[in-house]
Amino acid sequence: MRSTPRFEFGKNWQSFISSLTEERVREAERSLADMLRTGSLAGVSFLDIGSGSGLFSLAARRLGARVVSFDYDPVSVACTLELKSRYFPGDLHWDVAEGSVLDREFLGSLGVFDIVYSWGVLHHTGELWKAMGNVQIPVRAGGVLFIAIYNDQGAASDLWAMTKRLYCSSVAGRVLVSAVMLPYFALRGVAAGLITSGSPFRHFTEYRTKRGMSVHHDWVDWLGGYPFEVARPEQVLRFYGDAGFVLTNMIATRGSGCNQYVFRRSLAERQARPASPPA
Repeated sequence: MRSTPRFEFGKNWQSFISSLTEERVREAERSLADMLRTGSLAGVSFLDIGSGSGLFSLAARRLGARVVSFDYDPVSVACTLELKSRYFPGDLHWDVAEGSVLDREFLGSLGVFDIVYSWGVLHHTGELWKAMGNVQIPVRAGGVLFIAIYNDQGAASDLWAMTKRLYCSSVAGRVLVSAVMLPYFALRGVAAGLITSGSPFRHFTEYRTKRGMSVHHDWVDWLGGYPFEVARPEQVLRFYGDAGFVLTNMIATRGSGCNQYVFRRSLAERQARPASPPA
């Protein structure tokens, strides 16, 4: 049986961290602190599920948290280890491991955390709702869960899934999708810059202020990010509300990006919700 195509996220992150700047790290810190509505994570335990480049594990550690990072992709694990070595060599308050959010036993072995963070990861597992159920496991009673999930746009999301699958299917598929979509992204960025500021390059020069990310590496991620699933905000809110989580912050998108959610778990609640998706 032919395996499902899967994007190699680690290779994209490897390229990203090769040119990581202090400015991008500071932007990642700022965006994380703003979303969590805090200026410091001193004394806080932080679990980064699907750490990718390691940038937000690094941001949490620089904000003072005790950090545990893990990823399913060994190259992503290597990227996170590289950033730890670069910024916090020999640090005893930042652990990095390889593991899967779909592995409940592995998650249970990590203990519980004040903050569990998983940005743009769960919808790439191939089992979104199981992953959304499993991320509850390491959240302590009264703890915080910060996730970002692709917005469900109906037919447009179905088209994105087909595009991503084609990109990951073969070299020819990657070349074809890139040849069509990268010029489109570039022209759209130029148009956005002209409309908002009168400068055709503003969108690109200011992109690093978006969580410290890179426009080129995000384009590659958007085109190749497969498996790919989506969820409507009301589904996510109901799913976690039924499990004893209260929404404390949210940034919704009208487009094809991610909706960001910050939940706080009830002090009395420590049982993970079953993985069945809501209607």
